[in-house]
Amino acid sequence: MATLQDYRDERLRKLAQLKELGVNPYPAKANRTHFTNDVVEKFDELEGQTVTITGRVTGLRKFGKLAFIVVRDKTGQVQLFLHAPDVVGLDAPNSVVGMEQLPLLDTGDFIEATGEVIKTKTGEISVGVRTLRLLTKSLRPMPTELTDKEQRLRRRYVDMNVNTDVKQRFIRRSKFWQATRRFLEDEHFVEVNNTVLESTAGGADANPFVTHMDALDQDFYLRISHELPLKRLLVAGFEKVFDLGPRFRNENYTEEHLPEHNAMEWYWAYADWEMGMELTERMIRYVCDQTWGTRQFTLANGQNVDFGPDGEHFSRISFVDVLKEQYGIDVFDSPMDEIQAKLKENNLEVEEVDNRIRSLDKLWKKHRKTLAGPVFLVDIPVFMQPLAKVNAKDPRLTEQFNLVFGGSEMCKAFSELNDPVDQLDRFKEQQAMRDQGDDEAQMLDIDYVEALEYGMPPACGLGYSERVFWSLEGITAREGVPFPQLRREVDETTKSIYSDIKLGE
Repeated sequence: MATLQDYRDERLRKLAQLKELGVNPYPAKANRTHFTNDVVEKFDELEGQTVTITGRVTGLRKFGKLAFIVVRDKTGQVQLFLHAPDVVGLDAPNSVVGMEQLPLLDTGDFIEATGEVIKTKTGEISVGVRTLRLLTKSLRPMPTELTDKEQRLRRRYVDMNVNTDVKQRFIRRSKFWQATRRFLEDEHFVEVNNTVLESTAGGADANPFVTHMDALDQDFYLRISHELPLKRLLVAGFEKVFDLGPRFRNENYTEEHLPEHNAMEWYWAYADWEMGMELTERMIRYVCDQTWGTRQFTLANGQNVDFGPDGEHFSRISFVDVLKEQYGIDVFDSPMDEIQAKLKENNLEVEEVDNRIRSLDKLWKKHRKTLAGPVFLVDIPVFMQPLAKVNAKDPRLTEQFNLVFGGSEMCKAFSELNDPVDQLDRFKEQQAMRDQGDDEAQMLDIDYVEALEYGMPPACGLGYSERVFWSLEGITAREGVPFPQLRREVDETTKSIYSDIKLGE
């Protein structure tokens, strides 16, 4: 049975033969006039006309003086029909190959074909080729199927060729972020891309990555959130601002989280959380319309989510009420031993550094899994959110809402805290938690406190990550990005092929 190395050796032989003929197997320029779907979908308009198409060879059959080649580009595929008397012969300087050189071509090669749009005797829409150019000689055969999950993630460029639905997923991912950006721009938000390296990591509960900048001889953190720089821009005079780009959280992989992922946050001066909820409802519906053309989804966990018609508000649930109703816990007064007993009773882990915030959050997350949504979670205690404004109706609570659907919190937003004295006190509480071993508690950012002392207008802010996209696609986090980080690995075949190179693990 032929091995990958055998196939590669054979293609290297063909490559050498092409070069001996004077053919450049990797020319710099192609001359496309039409896509493959133009030929198929506009046949009546193009029949009899000359077109030039380009793409990857996915099928190749030769029968004496006849040959059929299937070529695929980003729009689809079309058949090429080659008949010996009609095809231009070898023109090596221009990378043109004739019928005699067809045995030197393989599936996976990229070619350019010029000819007349026709139908074959069997009724197949085709391009009757006159000139065939080689654009790229492939050295490895593209498999006809790829099902091993690990290999699909490691060689996504192969996965997308074999499983074309994966490629379409990432086209939708692009549409998802385009729609997010377009919605905010139509609402007169200004996009400002802030730095990824920060001297203090803030804006979220997460363990940051650390790197060193030689120029300043100082350690920096890769941002865990877009929040604090954007709120500094509110101090600077921006009134509607957003940032869209990567953030980094040095945590374990889960079905819903990646250490590196894209996210968006917006901040809106002179708006409160009620205005933010209304904007969020409109935004999520717009993004769904533009990305999938529907507002109704069946998720991977079997839950059905319907974002409903315009103007209809999502229902709300209270964090305080949920914990009381589900577990008999008073989030303000129940002692820690009672809370930890409930953790054990519900088969939830009790860790040595668990504090009140982490323990209550674990109980909430267990119940959250049952919620299909969409719903807004409200009534979140002040001690659990160091960056939100106190609720005017109950000073124990914040003016915060989290959009929940599919059993997860997908968006977090609140009326922003702009009292520098209150903010400093809350930062001190968070820093004390860090000092006691909570690596995810927020750092004290004194520069941000100073910024608030210059005055930040009342505002609402919201952030969501591409976890929204992953959930509505019904896929895991690693399936939701083109090239997820994996532990470095060099397989034995690769080591054998490049045996003259030292390939470290």
